[in-house]
Amino acid sequence: MSGALATMHPAYFALVMATGIVSIACQLLELRPVAVVLLWANVLFFVVLWALTILRLVRFPGAVAADLMHHGRAVGFFTTVAATSVLGSQLIVVAGASAPAGWLWLTAIVLWAAVTYTVFAALTVKADKPSLAEGINGGWLVSVVAAQSVAVLGAQIAAGSGNAPDVLLFCLAMWLGGGMLYVWIVSLIFYRYTFFAMSPSDLAPPYWINMGAVAISTLAGSLLALSAPQSQLVRDLLPFIKGLTLMFWATATWWIPMLVILGVWRHVYRRFPLRYDPLYWGAVFPLGMYTVATFRLAQAIDAPILLTIPRVFVYVTLTAWAVTMTGLARELLRRGRTAAVRYR
Repeated sequence: MSGALATMHPAYFALVMATGIVSIACQLLELRPVAVVLLWANVLFFVVLWALTILRLVRFPGAVAADLMHHGRAVGFFTTVAATSVLGSQLIVVAGASAPAGWLWLTAIVLWAAVTYTVFAALTVKADKPSLAEGINGGWLVSVVAAQSVAVLGAQIAAGSGNAPDVLLFCLAMWLGGGMLYVWIVSLIFYRYTFFAMSPSDLAPPYWINMGAVAISTLAGSLLALSAPQSQLVRDLLPFIKGLTLMFWATATWWIPMLVILGVWRHVYRRFPLRYDPLYWGAVFPLGMYTVATFRLAQAIDAPILLTIPRVFVYVTLTAWAVTMTGLARELLRRGRTAAVRYR
């Protein structure tokens, strides 16, 4: 068990991200019993993962430090920010619990600042760096998801904060900054995809974040647009916000067929084995996020025709979550049996 803790991937908080957004999708699409069950499960996942993370930091600080300097694993720490924010959004949407959501929002802001400047500074100043082809992947876009998740939660708690204009100004800045970060990173990823040789192993599950990052940008923009009555600044910028949000949604929609094609190429044509990997939670999250983002966009731009999409996608998302959770359960059972045999 010590070995598993030492090598625990920092991106495991994607489990909380995926479970939270699937729960929110179920709540919005009138599947409340499922939403409530997933809420309680997610609180447990969140507590357990933080306990394991703190224990890992205490017992294996060298492994944590090595992760922070690794171009592939370092960006996984951004999932702590997104998971905290998504759980806060889940508490508001499913349980109407705005007070704990407010504390989670403040925690997420602190985590965002700490993780953002620690990770990017560490990767910038390290002496030995991988090539672009080896170092960049879709997981880097979790940094965008982290920023936008803070904007999403903030837009939802603004009304009850007592200082809505200032909260929404902060959320607007986070949304725009996150959008710009997406442009920077996805340009490098697209360049890597189209100008370097690809192998099936290069298309690890986080490549779905290519879509998920711009889907959560859609959600943040939609919630800002819906919050316009609370802020004169947002009202003044409403046409810009709606236009940019629609562009984000169109980009997310464009990615879906491309990602499916790449997945078929990886697993069917090249016959890459499909087995459980904690990074698959990073593929479940974008599906749930696209569902919720499209639902909120339909409200923000008054386009009820778009509601057809989330009504279908919610079941796709639930299926993906269930399959991945089954993989996790089987992996935990396998490790338990291995440990039992070892100690006999």
